[in-house]
Amino acid sequence: METGALGFRRGVLASFCALLGMAANAWAADLGPAPSPIVEPLPVPPAWSFRFVPYGWLTSLNGTQTVRGRSVKVDASFVDIVEKSDTLVALMGDLEARNGPFALLGNVVWSKIGAEGGNVRSRALAPGVAGTLGTSLGVDITMAIAEVGVAYEVARFGSLAFDVLGGARYWHQRADLSLAVAATVDVGDLEIAGGRALARSGSVDWLDPIVGARLRYTVAPGHEIILRGDIGGFGVGSDFSWQAIGAYGFELGSYQGITFSGVIGYRALYVDYVQGEGRQRYEFDMLQHGPVIGLSARF
Repeated sequence: METGALGFRRGVLASFCALLGMAANAWAADLGPAPSPIVEPLPVPPAWSFRFVPYGWLTSLNGTQTVRGRSVKVDASFVDIVEKSDTLVALMGDLEARNGPFALLGNVVWSKIGAEGGNVRSRALAPGVAGTLGTSLGVDITMAIAEVGVAYEVARFGSLAFDVLGGARYWHQRADLSLAVAATVDVGDLEIAGGRALARSGSVDWLDPIVGARLRYTVAPGHEIILRGDIGGFGVGSDFSWQAIGAYGFELGSYQGITFSGVIGYRALYVDYVQGEGRQRYEFDMLQHGPVIGLSARF
């Protein structure tokens, strides 16, 4: 009798479990398939982009050049320089590598500039240099300038971005003065060629720290205005230096993943550098300025 009751209870329990299973299946069918777990995509790190701009700098000179204690005043426009020498442009290459708000900057300039005649005038001699000079005949300056630095975008307002930057500017120069020989000139340390006395500086090098800022404004897709300013020297290399650049870039088209743009603008660079005394004095207190024109390649 007990065995029959036990079997009856087991049958009832099995039937109840079967009904629960059928109800669970029906409920799951009404709800549809279980949703897949959500997987958030990994953020894509910003990619590096590169921009290279070779261009020419149509340079004018205004200032003072001193070689071996002999100083001349230079005031030569780009047209004057072209007329009086075989120099046409200063060649420049500008490189920027950008990753998000961070950018690496590089710039190289090489120039060989000459000015003669009425654009170069004698000035007072440095202390320790005896005698007087006649009319100056000319000045020739071979110069290389290399800049390296970093920039960081600190603010953006729509199409306007503001960067701060810092770095260093390296200068290398060789300068030759051609001076008319006068009867009272002490020319013991100069080279004499006919009626000319030549003062040669040899190689002169120095390094200036620089700090500055830059504005980048996108006028329209493919059109950008860039304004940059910096100051440097601070007595470390030169006594003081400043630079101002304004440029407008306009996209020309793309080829094999490289976007080409035209670049026009204006650059002004001033430096006041002095070393030595007396017959060893070298001074380059000069403003170089003029239009720039070139081609930008971005990839």
